[in-house]
Amino acid sequence: MEAVETQVLVAAQQDVVWWAWTRAERITQWFAPAARIEPHPGGAFELFFNPADRTRDCTAGCTLTAVEPMTRLGFTWKGPDQFAAVMNDPDRLTTVSVTFEPAEGGTRVTVTHTGWGEGEAWAEARNWHVMAWRHVLDSLKGALESGKGDLCCAPPEHADD
Repeated sequence: MEAVETQVLVAAQQDVVWWAWTRAERITQWFAPAARIEPHPGGAFELFFNPADRTRDCTAGCTLTAVEPMTRLGFTWKGPDQFAAVMNDPDRLTTVSVTFEPAEGGTRVTVTHTGWGEGEAWAEARNWHVMAWRHVLDSLKGALESGKGDLCCAPPEHADD
């Protein structure tokens, strides 16, 4: 099956958008209520959609496969529990690439989700992710453009990056 690709233009600087994806304290402001992110290849990219139960509806065990500062992230991905039978086998996870490109008016963010299998269950999972990634990027855009929280500023330890 072909990749799921979704993009959005966020009216924010590229570094701010990058930090929104690579800092647990920031990604929890727009994507999932709890996260563990270790921004280096092989590091954790774990999102917990129900922090009270970190074994369900989460990406526990997913890792970063690519970290190109300010320009690209790659990570393995688990789907929600309803698709666990087809897409959450640790030996055959799907993959996601997120690119960050400067554009007039801000930063263009593109999510590309690949590794889909064949069959009806995979088609259902893929179709669900078409909707989900659109929602994720809309949430990112809304959070960064609203100026709420601490997303407007660089993390103190990287203020000079």
